[in-house]
Amino acid sequence: MANPAFESFGLGAAALAAIARKGFEEPTPIQALTIPRLLKPGPDLIARARTGTGKTAAFGIPFAELLAEPEAKIRALVLVPTRELALQVSGELISLRSGPAPRVAPVYGGASMGEQLRRLRAGVDVVVGTPGRVIDHLDRGTLDLSGLEFLVLDEADEMLDMGFIEDIEKVMEKCAPGRRVVLFSATMPAGIAQVAKRRLGQYETVEDSSEAVATELAEQVWLEVREADKLEALCRVIDVEEDFYGIVFTSTRVEADRIAKALEERGYGAEPLHGEISQEGRERVLAKFRERRVNILVATDVAARGIDIERLTHVVNWSLPHDPEAYVHRVGRTGRAGNAGTALTLVTPEEYRKLFRFKRAAGGGLKKAKVPAVGEVLGARSERIRGRILAMAAAMAAKAQAAAGGAPAGASEPAAAGAGPADGGAPGLWRDMAASLLERLDAPDALAAVLQEAFGAELDPARYREIAEVSVDAAATARLFIGVGKRDRATPRGLASLVKRLSGLPDRLVGGIEIYENFSFATVPFEAAEKVIAEARRSGGLPAVRLATPRGSGLAGPRGEGPPRGAPPGRKPYGPGPRSPRPAGKAPPPRGKRQG
Repeated sequence: MANPAFESFGLGAAALAAIARKGFEEPTPIQALTIPRLLKPGPDLIARARTGTGKTAAFGIPFAELLAEPEAKIRALVLVPTRELALQVSGELISLRSGPAPRVAPVYGGASMGEQLRRLRAGVDVVVGTPGRVIDHLDRGTLDLSGLEFLVLDEADEMLDMGFIEDIEKVMEKCAPGRRVVLFSATMPAGIAQVAKRRLGQYETVEDSSEAVATELAEQVWLEVREADKLEALCRVIDVEEDFYGIVFTSTRVEADRIAKALEERGYGAEPLHGEISQEGRERVLAKFRERRVNILVATDVAARGIDIERLTHVVNWSLPHDPEAYVHRVGRTGRAGNAGTALTLVTPEEYRKLFRFKRAAGGGLKKAKVPAVGEVLGARSERIRGRILAMAAAMAAKAQAAAGGAPAGASEPAAAGAGPADGGAPGLWRDMAASLLERLDAPDALAAVLQEAFGAELDPARYREIAEVSVDAAATARLFIGVGKRDRATPRGLASLVKRLSGLPDRLVGGIEIYENFSFATVPFEAAEKVIAEARRSGGLPAVRLATPRGSGLAGPRGEGPPRGAPPGRKPYGPGPRSPRPAGKAPPPRGKRQG
């Protein structure tokens, strides 16, 4: 059954105009379930929905409608697990409003406290924040939730995994008693159910039961490259494929123009598509792409909305999009009408940490691949040239036989008037030329010279430049937060043993172990970090393990300096015995300083 149109929800003209500007044509299932409920008074709401289903707009559209008149109080708080998500949700809420309100302010660890205080004093309707920084503002008295109308817990299951539940409950204690809670979660683990039982009043549960966006037909791979090598890597991928036909997604129109121009300068058929292109220009570009007069479309997400093109071989993420929802929708474009395809993402070392969230959205299907070597690319192109020559030879033989009308083999017809290289020429013309060359050259030499003349530029290794190796250093390692510390009698040897057991790594690849009062850190190769986290989640009785937080990332506690507050009390000790003595000359970590 089709989703009801946005107009049926009773939204005002201004909100509908903002939705139209966003390019939304109809609500997603979770939006159809959530928006009408939030537009009118009702119980608390638990909404189960996967990444990629439009959850932000599910509460952002009601906020744009209900909070369009500013008031002298904070009316809505959205708690999110990460700095990146705080920025993304804030931007989405701003894009959905039709006027200056609701006024939105993101607050997260590591950002300027002075700037956040200035914005809060100026007046804010909606605060989007990470739990640690929100608690910091509450403790300082710079955030007043006594007039709160809505509390949204976004990605609740991820906040549970990251140890934020105690912080969330502390925030809930500070909210106005009559606030309405809206909890979004992809899954419903026991911890979330307990929070709902303890902290929510009467609540309703809705669930998006629609099928996932089709990503299973797409081979999802990521390439590890430096920013300066992205164009070279993309060109190699295009050239190694027999018939590349795809969309390259970029973040900005400037980037779309730049990449399309660079591809065109290297001889590829590419066109940009973004919001600054007129409707007439957009239709012209899409017509060329559909008719395969160009085989590469370089597009922004907004400009690509509504494009329905089948049989794409590739979708390329020039860089990781802002959120997993965008990734899922991009990838789904290669799996339409039952066709398989490849979703390729170019990832720089600086984006490793962000890649973890996208791996979860990909459902385990996102795998690392290697940039094709120059020899591999030239080999693939050589095979295609060989195939074209054999096909052309067969066609010429058939044409000659038809023209001869059964004449004896070797007999040739004069070239038709005007026939020549421009239209392929008559078979006799090329045979006469071949016979002339063979009178003076050996057959292999003659053919090699012809091939070099025809395809030398296409098979010239100099058209490709070197791609710098991304060295295996700190950029390719991951810092793990482990939810046990000194109070749990954790030891370096015990933690190293735990990490090795979960990952299968040798001793030399587990290092950087630091133990604090309530938590610890360890460093492992990036590829192994995901396995350690997954195994710790699956195994019962183990401490929480997650990707550690760098300073300023927004995952932190009150001052943005590290992970949330410790592990739950009462854990069994980890480690074979008393803490190992500190090596001579090594200073202890600063007391109370959160790192990671």
